[in-house]
Amino acid sequence: MTPKQKERILKKIKRIRAALAEEKRMFGAYDDSGGLRYLPPKLFLRIQDYKGGLTYFHWFKKNFPDDIGFPDFLFEWTIILYKTEKIKDAEKKAIETYFSNVYIFDKFFGNPVVPIDKYEYSNVTGPGFTEEFSYSKEQPWLEDFANWLEEFMRTDYFQQISKHFIDLNKRILNESDPAKRRFLLQEINYLGDRK
Repeated sequence: MTPKQKERILKKIKRIRAALAEEKRMFGAYDDSGGLRYLPPKLFLRIQDYKGGLTYFHWFKKNFPDDIGFPDFLFEWTIILYKTEKIKDAEKKAIETYFSNVYIFDKFFGNPVVPIDKYEYSNVTGPGFTEEFSYSKEQPWLEDFANWLEEFMRTDYFQQISKHFIDLNKRILNESDPAKRRFLLQEINYLGDRK
């Protein structure tokens, strides 16, 4: 990437931040129905400014505390946490990413994406799986991250929590009793809180 290209990306980040700041100044809060807040992480990753990305995520968490984000956004967050050596936080965000879309790691590793017969709010296509998802273990700058993620996914902890998550979602798929469904959803929320 040339210095000019990097400068253009930095200007784009500034414009996005300025538009969001203007929205808050005018309305006293963020509406951002256009989703501008999800764009900067991809831009920070393009210029490999991981500290800038981490600073952005601190701002995001403070200003959008209830925003769960999209799978690709959470994946970018995981990369930035890893690249800034926030490993425990990266592990938690990797689980959050997996819970948001169980197929995203397969997509990253180039594995076949095989739909699981379960209660499905992950998409094999759509947010996080469009042509916008441009991350792959084959990208040289992600080689260290890919090795770390692969190793983390083999841990007993990840294996157990992901298996339990899938099992709960399979049970919900076939459960018609509203009380039991509610209970299973609470179990999933509890599982998510443990990450």
